[in-house]
Amino acid sequence: MNEQFSEHQHSDAESTAGTVDKKSFCRICTGMCGTVVSLDSHERVVGVHGDREDPQSLGFICSKGANAPEAHNHEGRLLHPLKKMPDGRFVQISLDQALSEIGEKLAAIYHRDGPDAIAAYRGSGCFFSSICLSLLPEWMAALGTPKLYSTLTIDQSAKVVAPGRIGYWPPGPQNFQDSDVTLLIGSNPLVSIANLDMRHPLKRLKDAKARGMKLIVIDPRRTETAQFADLFLQPLPGTDGFILAALVRLIIDEGLYDKDFCARHVADLADLREAVEPFTPEQVATIADVPAELIVQAARAFAGEGKRGSVRTGTGPDMGAYSNLAEHLAECLNILCGRFIREGEAIPNAGFLMGRGPRPAQVIPPRRPWEQGPKSRIGGYGLIAGEMVTGMLAEEILQPGPGQIRFLLNHGGNPAQAIPDQRKVAKALESLELMVTIDPHMTPSARLSDYILPPKLQYERADFPIYIFEPNLSPTPYTRYTPALAKPPADADVCDEWYVLWALAKALGKPLTYMGQPLDMTAPPTEDQLMRMTTVNAPASFDEIAAEPLGFFLGGEPQYALPADPATAGKFSLMPADVQGEIADLWREKDQLAAKGDYPLRLASRRNRHRFNSMGFTQPRIRKLMPFNPAYMNPDDMAALSIENGQWIRISSENGTIQAIAEADEAVRQGVVSMSHGFGDLPDGIDDKSGDGMCINQLTTTDRQRQTINAMPRMTGIPVAVAAL
Repeated sequence: MNEQFSEHQHSDAESTAGTVDKKSFCRICTGMCGTVVSLDSHERVVGVHGDREDPQSLGFICSKGANAPEAHNHEGRLLHPLKKMPDGRFVQISLDQALSEIGEKLAAIYHRDGPDAIAAYRGSGCFFSSICLSLLPEWMAALGTPKLYSTLTIDQSAKVVAPGRIGYWPPGPQNFQDSDVTLLIGSNPLVSIANLDMRHPLKRLKDAKARGMKLIVIDPRRTETAQFADLFLQPLPGTDGFILAALVRLIIDEGLYDKDFCARHVADLADLREAVEPFTPEQVATIADVPAELIVQAARAFAGEGKRGSVRTGTGPDMGAYSNLAEHLAECLNILCGRFIREGEAIPNAGFLMGRGPRPAQVIPPRRPWEQGPKSRIGGYGLIAGEMVTGMLAEEILQPGPGQIRFLLNHGGNPAQAIPDQRKVAKALESLELMVTIDPHMTPSARLSDYILPPKLQYERADFPIYIFEPNLSPTPYTRYTPALAKPPADADVCDEWYVLWALAKALGKPLTYMGQPLDMTAPPTEDQLMRMTTVNAPASFDEIAAEPLGFFLGGEPQYALPADPATAGKFSLMPADVQGEIADLWREKDQLAAKGDYPLRLASRRNRHRFNSMGFTQPRIRKLMPFNPAYMNPDDMAALSIENGQWIRISSENGTIQAIAEADEAVRQGVVSMSHGFGDLPDGIDDKSGDGMCINQLTTTDRQRQTINAMPRMTGIPVAVAAL
């Protein structure tokens, strides 16, 4: 059976094998696929299958989700808190002792150096724990420190920067489910399970194409998603901004834009057109190495033949050079074509757990929130979506002075692998006075920690789906409650992640809130109490939601886009001064951005279906399916460099060198090396040929090549050289 589509149907009843099947949903990624979980007589997870009765995911489950029994039960899972000794060894201690010691040491740092010495980093393990998703930021606020970091600002934070400079439309973009055209740039939803329709993405894409939707894909690799494209452009990595500028120019010049919408809602169309003047299809074709006629066809297919549907970007443009500009120009395409829900139209999903406020059909003027509030000590960067920029975390730890970070709580993340400039990040994490990691695995980041607190896994805790992206995750107002189904192993001493935060707040004498509601600091809350508090802003009660085993779908009259409020309505700002400067710089630096000379190839990041970033690397079955991250190359490039399939190669950039195993892939265009993030170990040397793959963040830097506003490092489209070993 295809590893990606393991589908079975079960009911909540005792099976002939002596197991009990219960319905739940997976919390590895934004797919939140419905599952049937098989439990043995000890309430251990012994099987997980896609639930065909689930109205959202329709039985879909990926190999990562199907591997949950091994994730819960394999010998590599940490089951007891660990404390690092002076000689570097870890010893097992009780959770009570660990929290007592951590609380005492944290309080000493806090009272000596102040709240600015305290920081937290959250990864997927925190984002997909519904209680901690809100509780960790509230914990930081209780301590009085703004130094919350996450994967958000080293992934797609350009999607936060763009509306901050352009403005935004409260009812949101047009819905994929009734679009007649979709333009995907650097995004592969059939593997990432994001950015299209996460509810069984292959079936939803096939359904959309069956009703006539045209798919345009721009990607350096003929991805799994690109195989369904009606029009496919395969440019060099890092040239997305050039292509987008050319599309903007064509759409304006050929009169394909929505003239009435732009007249009413756009302030500076002429300035945008003037800025993209140099970006002709012919010039951009030379830079991006794609046929000029395909650029023209893409513009006409999206803005002329298509009438509904939006541009959707992924990590490709948002992790490359000029990522903020690329995202800005992508949003300009949506604005030029007026691809938004208009007054009187139904809003498919206006939210659920986060609340449902009015959505007037108007432009909310750009607010540039990073220009107010706290700034980073190094570089003066403001908050992005309420967080400090992760690209500067290592400097904030390493550079002495008032506000230097001395304590880091690493909640469900792996910063030693995820953050660019791995050698500097590892040095920074090692230098911390106190680092605490909440993680069920001995990750590279955990090994650098002073304490490791293993949490309960997904089927051992109650949850809701991730709710900060609700309108993007479901086309209808929906949420779902799952109780804890399984029990940890009998001898385990694992923690409730939320309890760690409560206990440390208590140790510091700080009152803590959850969802804005005060918690009792004399006795810890129960999980049930916190789950009920999670629904405080929802249009249905906790009991109503919990009564629906396949999820609660809000019925009744849909929410409609309201008329504009003349007192608050503004206009989109398509070409503010800083964006104008960036597009001029992009054109001026077109030769410097090219991969040539000593570094003639470009390294592009890619997703893989068996790993979610670094998650799963300790699980035997996942390691067997994806033991390392090959350097995928076009066979013609390999032949030109005398590289054999499966041969070890050296990959070098201006910033570092790694070794990898070359693998031929005709889907990768010439001039490109394609590798996945999230592999490898700590940077012990370039000659490591272990079976864990290599961390490509050794080829990146945070000292330069970072964006203004969000300090986003360049993580794809990196000029590299490749040589056989």
